[in-house]
Amino acid sequence: MNVAIIGLGFGAEFIPIYQAHPRATLYAVCQRNEQKLNEIADKFGVTKRYTSYDDVLADPAVDVVHINTPIPDHGPQSIKALEAGKHVACTVPMATTVEDCRRIVELTKETGLIYMMMETVVYSREFLFVKELYDKGELGRVQFLQASHQQDMAGWPGYWDGLPPMHYATHCVGPVLGLERKLAAQVTCVGSGRIAESQARVYGSPFAVESCHLQMKDSDVAARIYRSLFETARQYRESFDVFGSKKSYEWPLIEGERPVIHTLGKPEPEIPERVEVPDYAKLLPPEIQHFTGRGVYDADEHQHLSFTQGAGHGGSHPHLVDNFIKAVLDKSNPYPNAVESANISCVGILAHESAMEGGVPKRMPDFTLTA
Repeated sequence: MNVAIIGLGFGAEFIPIYQAHPRATLYAVCQRNEQKLNEIADKFGVTKRYTSYDDVLADPAVDVVHINTPIPDHGPQSIKALEAGKHVACTVPMATTVEDCRRIVELTKETGLIYMMMETVVYSREFLFVKELYDKGELGRVQFLQASHQQDMAGWPGYWDGLPPMHYATHCVGPVLGLERKLAAQVTCVGSGRIAESQARVYGSPFAVESCHLQMKDSDVAARIYRSLFETARQYRESFDVFGSKKSYEWPLIEGERPVIHTLGKPEPEIPERVEVPDYAKLLPPEIQHFTGRGVYDADEHQHLSFTQGAGHGGSHPHLVDNFIKAVLDKSNPYPNAVESANISCVGILAHESAMEGGVPKRMPDFTLTA
């Protein structure tokens, strides 16, 4: 399949992965800034170059677009691509409004096209490790899950200023739903603390931290997620904890430490043990296995902040690419598919609404409840 990558900041990380994949062709790249477009395209030897997204969509040779543009553009650009007959991979979140999420889901059902939100955490080596424990039955019955994403966004592009924490919550929503491939049915969220007034007025969101409980559909399991973006002292952390009846997994408190497995002891107390999380490159085609180990674009000096601050995104990038390619070419069901992506993204949107209303429960929209 012919791939066009849209947006070449974080998006440039994916160019050589598609180039190396045996079942895809990196056909074109698109960037509004022509100088930057040419610099990156020259670096990777890409000849087909666009400064206009509309021109990409008008090119019949483009089969799929992989969108890596600023958050406000994700929904509208995904909709335009699906309307133009292109399969879509899009970085997180799916959209910033419930209506845009709804339209994307409708278009995939009308057209049969593939949409996949490229959520990194559910393809990180840490998540794949916990998923393997779960699939083998070693965790036992899942009793509770929690996840966090704490990051200082000072100095990022201007549209980040004052962004409600839960509007970019997919990194902590994705893993708690993805472990058992569940959908959220209802969310309740509270806000805490205050950010500077100059930031709060941008989106009308005053909270430094938002903390959400979500109840899953067709499940007795609940999960807690919390998120901060500004004026909250915390090392970058995308954490994921799962508490099982036999074993529990807890994310380390400090980057570089090993996670802990707690094993239920009878009649002895629970036994904690620090564990080494393996790499899961073995799941990938040999041609792209080496991409789980490091970034691929300008790794020494100018690697994108989302990658460096995100601790390399857990080696997830080649897994994302491979699963998207399989979904398109083999007509498989990717995770997350369009409905699941909408469910994950709408959790954050509705959680922020809940927080602004003092913790009022919010039921997930019907279109996000049938994958």
